[in-house]
Amino acid sequence: MKLYIIGAGPGDPDLITVKGLKLLEEADVVLYADSLVSEALIQKSKESAEILKTAGMHLEEMVDIMVDRIRQGKKVVRVHTGDPAVYGAIMEQMVLLKQQGVEVEIVPGVSSVFAAAAAAQAELTIPDLTQTVILTRAEGRTPVPEFEKLKDLAKHHCTIALFLSATLTKKVVKELIDAGWAPSTPVAVVYKATWPDQKIVRTTIENLDEAMRQNGIRKQAMILAGWALDENIHDKNYRSKLYDQTFTHGFRRGVKG
Repeated sequence: MKLYIIGAGPGDPDLITVKGLKLLEEADVVLYADSLVSEALIQKSKESAEILKTAGMHLEEMVDIMVDRIRQGKKVVRVHTGDPAVYGAIMEQMVLLKQQGVEVEIVPGVSSVFAAAAAAQAELTIPDLTQTVILTRAEGRTPVPEFEKLKDLAKHHCTIALFLSATLTKKVVKELIDAGWAPSTPVAVVYKATWPDQKIVRTTIENLDEAMRQNGIRKQAMILAGWALDENIHDKNYRSKLYDQTFTHGFRRGVKG
């Protein structure tokens, strides 16, 4: 009586974990978010597997199917995009599954935030510049908690990664500028990170909405904002202590200058 929830990664079928792929290949039943998960990955399922697309299903319908197949003694996996822990909507599934006596095992995946950073060749935490990353989203039809408004979070002036916000860029721009961000702050927008039609748009806070409009990006985009996304950061001398020759740590004694 167990369901396996697998993080498929951001799009490239090679970015699933070894454990996730093994479970997918062994599964008798595979349910997947067909609007977001690569078909090429799902094709790695065994020939006899029952493959079910879930984009058109509501929560109870999906859970009923999973419980039914598990009670038939079948190995069932639910494949999510990215990593299930971030905007994965897994908790609501787990609540209903546990009510039916079904255990859940979660296999992590590569989140779109890290796939986007890799595509942009960015380190989101730069020594002496920013050491914090906030993962959040702009407030749209779904509200955010009172103390998690983007304007308030942005007052930390660290790197911000915005999920599910591609249609809310006017609001994003206003809230970041209201929080004191310079209009010239760099932004990297990564559309469909690691997919064949991936697109990277580099812009600034003040030009974000127009840049996305010109590129026709209104979904499946990760917005990374902050000075860690500066295209010219490689020309600046930000260095960590980790590899500093004068810095001593548990594996190396520093050399005095």
